[in-house]
Amino acid sequence: MKKTYITTMPDHIGAFLKASRCFASLGVNITRVSYNKAIDAHTLFIDADGTPEQLAQADERLAEIGYLQTDGDSRNIVLLEFQLKDMPGSVTEVLSLISEFDFNISYISSHENETDYQQFKMGLFVEDTGKISDFLACAEKLCPVRIINYNHTEKVYDNSIFYSSFVSEIAKNIGLSPEIKNRLLININLAMQTLDEQGLSPYRTFDSIGRFAEMLATYKGAAFAPRITEHKITDRTRLVLIEPPCGSNTAVLISGNQVLFIDSGYACYEDEMKAIFRKLLPDFDDMEKTVLITHADVDHCGLLHLFDRILASRKSAACLRAEHEGRNGFREENPLHRPYINICKILTQYSPPDPEKVTGMWGEDNAEQSEFLAQTGFFDFADLHFEIYEGKGGHLPGEIVLIDYANHIVFTGDIYINIKGFTPEQRKYNQYAPILMTSVDTDPDLCAKERTAILQRLGAGNWQIFGAHGSKKDYSVSGGE
Repeated sequence: MKKTYITTMPDHIGAFLKASRCFASLGVNITRVSYNKAIDAHTLFIDADGTPEQLAQADERLAEIGYLQTDGDSRNIVLLEFQLKDMPGSVTEVLSLISEFDFNISYISSHENETDYQQFKMGLFVEDTGKISDFLACAEKLCPVRIINYNHTEKVYDNSIFYSSFVSEIAKNIGLSPEIKNRLLININLAMQTLDEQGLSPYRTFDSIGRFAEMLATYKGAAFAPRITEHKITDRTRLVLIEPPCGSNTAVLISGNQVLFIDSGYACYEDEMKAIFRKLLPDFDDMEKTVLITHADVDHCGLLHLFDRILASRKSAACLRAEHEGRNGFREENPLHRPYINICKILTQYSPPDPEKVTGMWGEDNAEQSEFLAQTGFFDFADLHFEIYEGKGGHLPGEIVLIDYANHIVFTGDIYINIKGFTPEQRKYNQYAPILMTSVDTDPDLCAKERTAILQRLGAGNWQIFGAHGSKKDYSVSGGE
């Protein structure tokens, strides 16, 4: 049995040794350690492997020596910027006020900037957060004061209990339970450690996670305003494309009383997406609903629980089944992608669908293929006839492309997306995953070859290409090509 401990250790020689001896005496094996004093001087993450009984004893021993963090710890770091006159003794009154309130200073930074003022930054370690308002009221009588928010800083300004403050702010904005908050903290640390080993600045990692979480929260409720467009496919069939600011598109094919959804977006936008579905389809709640997924990424599968029938490639069906059973999906099998995907699942409240609803229709769940894009079957909807092609796994194993040669329509998932057709919100959202995963593709070079293969399979004529992010792309192939 494996468990991750989030320990708060005193910043002195022998602190980790004491914890290590605790585990060793119980026969518990330490499998991972993460500590970076420049980020957080006290928080150390330890992955331990032992029996349930051994780990329970480790819980007790670490708690006895005060090494375990608790949700009841009310300590906080408040980051402030004081605008002080650039003259001798200008900081003395502020320091005296800090002393009167019994706050400890954990960080100080200031330098002249060729003006009459200095921007004096301080991190205050606060035991009683109820004193902050009174302190600010007094401080503002001395000089202008600005509160610095972790999510908007270019660097981390304090390293005493950074992880706790950083995660608490995200949890508050998203509305996470204490148990979920703890999982988030562990995976944020994993992301930092993984990307730090790849040479990416830890501060850039934290900034990207913070801004990603902020975007998810920002576009809730009335602020959720996807671009919605309608496209004629045939005389009988139309397509409504829903492009949310965060997450994948959802395409809705409508032909008379027949409806097919393609991909479903993030789970955290369930209420917002259902409102759109109900406006588009007044009988949405009572109708039998079918969705087809292009691949099993979290931003495509968040709302699968709303549907009665889920169509997928056999590999994607196997991935969803593994997630439902508590095993790693395809993304988590990649160590570079695992931390971000776990963070994404936590923040968007993802839950895998019931496998009984999932039908794996194309390809084999464990087959290797030689072609970049292999024809694996067919699928009919109303007057549309699609050939199904499975990619080799460049973006994600199990990825499929749907091509209707008669009506010149293509659904390409994430293998081919219209980057130039992003809204400003989509462009902002899509910059974070490549940072936090190092690449959104499992194999970028292979995915590039799959994109080329898609275009090579299109015959002469004018095509409508619907990727899973961005607007529709009109694409023309001349008869001579």
